[in-house]
Amino acid sequence: MPQERTQVFVRTRVCLTKEDSKLPAAKIAAPGRPDADTCKALGNILDRVGDKWTVMVVGNLSDGPMRFNALQRAIAGVSHRMLTLTLRGLERDGLVKRTVFATVPPRVDYELTKLGHSLRPPLEVLAGWVQTNRTSVEEARKAFDQSEAQDDT
Repeated sequence: MPQERTQVFVRTRVCLTKEDSKLPAAKIAAPGRPDADTCKALGNILDRVGDKWTVMVVGNLSDGPMRFNALQRAIAGVSHRMLTLTLRGLERDGLVKRTVFATVPPRVDYELTKLGHSLRPPLEVLAGWVQTNRTSVEEARKAFDQSEAQDDT
């Protein structure tokens, strides 16, 4: 189960945090600040599009339709069940179209919808950020792990 988000950042903080519940009502209901339902919906959608398997599926389907087994072979480490759940979620959210062909055995293709293709540019920006900052993140993790190990001794 995804954890309930307490805050979401998009340029500036747009959704309420637990600390905000202590603020006067006038500050909580600031103009332009989304309500709790909007924040919850935003968190749910970010959970879907930010999931690592979603990123891998969208990346693989961006070149055109693929069958389930081809997708599974293309995405290292994804289990049959996880790929099934991811594809169902993407289909439910309107990002992927599932087409069943009446053949023996049945053939099923998956492809990005127009909405799914619209997710490609932000994911490409994110991938670029990862490529640019990978070494810095790995160095930060190493330094953190070393300091944690020293604290434990």
